[in-house]
Amino acid sequence: MKHRYEPFWFDQALGLEQQVTVSALRADTTADICIVGGGFTGLWTAIELKQRQPNLDVLLIERDLCGSGASGRNGGCMLTWSTKYLTLKRLFGEAEAKRLVQASEQAVFDIRDFCQKHQIDAQVRIDGTLYTATSHAQCNNMDPVMRALDEAGINSWQTLAPEQVQRQAGSPRHLEGFYSPAAGSLQPAMLVRGLRRVAEQQYAVRIHEQTPLQRLEPGSPIKIQTPGGTVRASKVIMALNGWTPEFVPALRRAIVLVSSDMAITPPMPEQLAQIGLDHGQAVVDSRVFVHYYRTTPDGRLMLGKGGNLFAYGNRMLRAFDEPSRYQRLLRESFDHLFPGLPSPAFVRTWTGPSDRSVTGLPFFDRLPGHDNIFYGLGYSGNGVVQSHIGGHILASLALDADDEWSRSGLAAGPVGFFPPEPVRWLGAMTVRNAVRRKENAEDHCRTPYWWDKRLARLAGAAGKTDKA
Repeated sequence: MKHRYEPFWFDQALGLEQQVTVSALRADTTADICIVGGGFTGLWTAIELKQRQPNLDVLLIERDLCGSGASGRNGGCMLTWSTKYLTLKRLFGEAEAKRLVQASEQAVFDIRDFCQKHQIDAQVRIDGTLYTATSHAQCNNMDPVMRALDEAGINSWQTLAPEQVQRQAGSPRHLEGFYSPAAGSLQPAMLVRGLRRVAEQQYAVRIHEQTPLQRLEPGSPIKIQTPGGTVRASKVIMALNGWTPEFVPALRRAIVLVSSDMAITPPMPEQLAQIGLDHGQAVVDSRVFVHYYRTTPDGRLMLGKGGNLFAYGNRMLRAFDEPSRYQRLLRESFDHLFPGLPSPAFVRTWTGPSDRSVTGLPFFDRLPGHDNIFYGLGYSGNGVVQSHIGGHILASLALDADDEWSRSGLAAGPVGFFPPEPVRWLGAMTVRNAVRRKENAEDHCRTPYWWDKRLARLAGAAGKTDKA
């Protein structure tokens, strides 16, 4: 079976599966809960529901193959909410912020343990993460977060000397860095395909791939119309992430779709080992639209760059499912970050839609006016670990549980909205270009223009870390 365009991770995952079988929905059926979307959020939610109530009839539909969306094409960096502590505290208070930071760090190890228990070979490596500065302007950006985490007694980070940072990051471009062991990397498509297998075979979740949602008719029961049949379900969970606004117009302004573009090299383990990249750490810099990179167990180097292509009206653009249109930018970043490496031709470049929220945090809730329809989205490019927590939140909401997940500040819908079009797109383009000019000037030790610095502040929600 050939996917329309296979990012490297997804292509590799399908190639390693012993048999890829698809069971599309071919008849009308019923379910207690129907989950729409077969990525991380949908599958973790399905498994969590069945763990809590084994007799629950859970059916999941996916328009393509499980993992063919954002879940199977992200960078595979296992990052937490610790760097978002100040935002969490401002929005939800100190106690909830501490709980969510600790829950996100615990989720790293929970994912590892789940894979070990169920024999999912997702190349999980809990080798930690480095948050760094690659220009003098980025230095000290992490200081306010570190102080706040220290005061809360939940700081897993340690400051590294510049020579340690450069050695662990495999690059002389890093001037400052912090290391946390509660992080790492994995092969995301292998994880999502493994979750699909476990959900179906061990938890009896009924999964129908190549079964796109055509129309959702609220009611009791809810009618989920697909090309091959109609599902009648007591409850529905929309786990579509960036595709959600297509079916829930009320959430169209709650996110902005922006590409994250990735490239991967051929195997070169000896060269990577020579510069210190013989581990599974995720490395992230402090740019607004970050660089992130990691190695693979077979000695490849994956480099990603966020904040490139913004979708007008949050339309799912064809470019999100094609080779990256920013290959020159990726090449320039690669050559700048790794002057000690040869400049090999990339084996593959790809891109995917990141659903950025106003706060940079996901949000979950019931659909207004429909107490039996639930949703979750807005991971803002940081969903590999956080979708595991999303599964807990959505399961609690769907089961009407009164617990720490259903009462979480994240379970109250979007905190804010972006402006309507065309203001949103024009504003995004203006800010993106200002950020690029500002950071390019800083990379070359020049003083950015005053207006570029002012405009760049508006892009704070797209960043991975809190700023002062």
